[in-house]
Amino acid sequence: MSKFRGLGLVALAALASAPAFAQGPAGKRFEWTTRSTEATTLLAELQSRIESFQVGPANVELAKKLVAADPGFAMGAYYLSAVLPGPEAVEQYEKSRVLAKNASDGERRFIEGMRHVRLNQGLAFRKSIPALEALAEDYPNERLIFVILGQLLNGDNQADAASAAFRRAQQLGRSPRIDAFLAADDLLKDRYAEARASYQAVEKSLPKGSVPFPVRFGVTFSHLYEGGVDAAIKSLETYLSEYRANGLDQQFPEVFIWNAIARIQLENGRLQDALGSYARGYESVPGSGLPEDQKQTWLGRLHHGKCRVLARMGKHAEAWSEAETVKKMIIDGGDAGRQYWPAYHYLAGYAKLQAGDAAAAIEHLLQADPNDPFHALLLARAYESAGRKGDAKKVYEKIVSSQWPGIERPLAYPEAKRKLMAS
Repeated sequence: MSKFRGLGLVALAALASAPAFAQGPAGKRFEWTTRSTEATTLLAELQSRIESFQVGPANVELAKKLVAADPGFAMGAYYLSAVLPGPEAVEQYEKSRVLAKNASDGERRFIEGMRHVRLNQGLAFRKSIPALEALAEDYPNERLIFVILGQLLNGDNQADAASAAFRRAQQLGRSPRIDAFLAADDLLKDRYAEARASYQAVEKSLPKGSVPFPVRFGVTFSHLYEGGVDAAIKSLETYLSEYRANGLDQQFPEVFIWNAIARIQLENGRLQDALGSYARGYESVPGSGLPEDQKQTWLGRLHHGKCRVLARMGKHAEAWSEAETVKKMIIDGGDAGRQYWPAYHYLAGYAKLQAGDAAAAIEHLLQADPNDPFHALLLARAYESAGRKGDAKKVYEKIVSSQWPGIERPLAYPEAKRKLMAS
């Protein structure tokens, strides 16, 4: 899940060092607006499944039973929207918003506050953070708020604040999901063996059939930080098997797993393997239930990946042709395509750097995502190639201090750290 925003009254900047999210009014939690005991029981069961990484069609059926038990229960409708795939999820979420108008204060504010997340508005998810922060202040004992807030903050590169939210959630009730997210603290502090031990403990606690995304990717990251390429890929292959076995590939194509594998292969010189992984991942997209605009996005990512692999192979003309294809797709996408310009400049900078044109690479990379550690790594490499050692050092320092939650940090951090230690 994704991310969140500014601080508001809860002062998230201080949460990591102070006892976060003070107790406030004793027992202050959401009141469920339903008289159905069955509905509240089913809601608790569904929440428990989600917190234990049990996903897929079984959750959809459980959520449908929840809605059937009380069709007017706003949180029931919301949870059905959370487990449904594709456009159905948005339609169901809008129903929950209508029902929430007659729900309790906490339910109404939570459902409405999550609209930027539930409506798939990309980085706009950050706009949901202030609403949840306000709820956390008014409902300091409602665990659901802290679980979601932690994930949003994590997605917004605010690892310390996210950890504070997760620890508050853990105080209110432990779960494998929270334990897995907290294990990421060790990754950011160079405690890779400890992180793996925590992830393995989470895995042992899971019921059969779980699909633990944070565990598999967390273990992958821990190995990447230590240069364990084969072990990192094996962890993702395990996740791929679990993903398929639970029917999740029927809800969302497995392309994102293959792209992560390809990324690792590419940046570790396994170029032909990377080309194959990008291609295999995209094979899952055309026949999926994704909307056409999302299918186009994944096609653009295929061209993006091919460009980078070809650039590393020294096939610079072919690589630049792929970059031009991506550029044309962005232009043809109009307003909706504008969000992808930083990704294009990252791609163009990658290609130019591999072709030996450091000046052009710097020009493009300065227009890439300034917070992405791997974009920054390329910029630092370009600065070094251009003889700008001081500028490179500043960028390496930024990478090392980054709290970025994705695969880009473990791909960039080891090199940045080595460069700083050698300077």
